[in-house]
Amino acid sequence: MKLTQHEQSMVRGDMGSEIQRAIEQQIQVGEFWGADRFVEVTNVHMMGDIEVMGDSGLEHLSCMAQRKARCVIRTTTNARCFDFAHVEALGQDQAEAEKEKQLIAHLQAMDVMTTDTCINYQTLYQPHFGEHVAWGDTGTVIYANSVFGARTNFESGPAAMAAALTGRTPAYGFHLDQHRRGTFVVRVEADLRDLADWGALGKVVGQTHQDYFAVPVFDGLERTASADELKHLGAALASYGSMGMFHAVGTTPEAPSLTAALGGNKPTEEVRITNADIENVYRSYDLKDGQCNLVVFSAPQLSLFEMKQLADLMRGRKVKTGTHVFVTTANTVRSDAARLGYLRDIEQAGATVLSGVCFYILQNLSEIRVRNGWTNLISNSAKIVNTITAHKFNTILRRTVACVDIAVTGMLK
Repeated sequence: MKLTQHEQSMVRGDMGSEIQRAIEQQIQVGEFWGADRFVEVTNVHMMGDIEVMGDSGLEHLSCMAQRKARCVIRTTTNARCFDFAHVEALGQDQAEAEKEKQLIAHLQAMDVMTTDTCINYQTLYQPHFGEHVAWGDTGTVIYANSVFGARTNFESGPAAMAAALTGRTPAYGFHLDQHRRGTFVVRVEADLRDLADWGALGKVVGQTHQDYFAVPVFDGLERTASADELKHLGAALASYGSMGMFHAVGTTPEAPSLTAALGGNKPTEEVRITNADIENVYRSYDLKDGQCNLVVFSAPQLSLFEMKQLADLMRGRKVKTGTHVFVTTANTVRSDAARLGYLRDIEQAGATVLSGVCFYILQNLSEIRVRNGWTNLISNSAKIVNTITAHKFNTILRRTVACVDIAVTGMLK
């Protein structure tokens, strides 16, 4: 890789051993991907929780903190695996919760802002067009690339931490123009009235195009999509298809037209999505044993607009006895929802609101599932009904209103 004088100084160790280790690791990553240089990044968003990192990761961060490693650019954290106010109620491991607190302390010592949100693009930082960032998490990366026109790849925790220490990341993938051009066209003829519909669209397209460098171009959308709609679309594409970018003609910044979105590429195919295709997604789920005792609104965390919608739907109603309803959101959103009365309406209905976490990464979730006798998980998030199957849930995607009705009646709709 061609290094600037500043980067050569890092390699020599002029800026300390931690930066030297970080840049050496990044050079290896860059060489693996065939990168010939670095790009400067302005913002890092990283995954860092005890469920993912384990004891070895905790020890590694402890050593880095003791050696005075410090972030040189603004760095924030993704959702955690503990909401400390609910550890006992959920039956999570208290010893692991203490390790999580230690991990948080180490990150803060290195100037990481432990914001604990997977919707940083809605609550914390909106990179501008062409800006290079180093973000992790499926939903954050595809949103940054697609909706903002910023540039990032899916950064693993160690790679994101290295970027935070050096302000650099290898120039490969979606940092480069050639990978950002649309590769195939999706003609959208479906109405897409609910957030779950956008997730279902992402599932249909992602499931049949499992390719990191596949970039779908959505054409024919009847209106400009909202931030939450694009959030659910992107999260589903990334979850089912490992995609890092999409275009929506007339909506996303690199797609003022179909021609511009393709950037000279000849589309490999053209896919047509109708209302029937979306309905087929909902029909494809099997209730199996008939239990409807777990409804989850999570993955990604809910925006304030989504919290308001839930509050409106749940106000004056009660979750059926024996049914559990979980809602996850960012700490800042929870604070606003409490001030505006949305949190009260949701909790009075019988739902549990967790902040700073996403449901599918909760520590000890498989054991929690068995202990509570949960077999089916019902959600309006296409992402979670895919990712959480690792914990042996049978999952069912439904529209938002239907999810609330199921929670209240205990009957699948």
